Amino acid sequence: MKTFSATPADIDKKWILIDAEGVVLGRLASIVAMRLRGKHKASFTPHMDMGDNVIVINADKIQMTGKKREEHFYWHTGHPGGIKSRTKQQILEGAHPERVVFQAVKRMLPGNRLSRQQMTNLRIYAGGEHPHEAQSPEVLDVKSMNKKNTRS
Repeated sequence: MKTFSATPADIDKKWILIDAEGVVLGRLASIVAMRLRGKHKASFTPHMDMGDNVIVINADKIQMTGKKREEHFYWHTGHPGGIKSRTKQQILEGAHPERVVFQAVKRMLPGNRLSRQQMTNLRIYAGGEHPHEAQSPEVLDVKSMNKKNTRS
């Protein structure tokens, strides 16, 4: 038997909807990263974009364990002495709370061109509304997968 290698004609992308309310950030990010890469499919091929389109809603209601809300995200402006940081709590309370989930998923994917292409299949919304009803996404209940996925 030969090893199966998918071609663009073999790829079947679905739309997945995930509600992030009350879900632990790292556990959600690992599930989303797996879905974006397509590793949940039997026909997974490492060099092809086989993953599903993932919609995450209620990203502002994400949970974190321990003192992770006080941990910093760092970035550099490119100028001398231009290191900047914000805590995850500050980002979640700010104008774009979905960036915490975006960074968590991005950092769970390999740092290459294919991963950047796969990240375009991720849509994250802070509230409970999304404009992708026409795609009729199927709901993936992350809370019921494992009792450790939620935190009250």
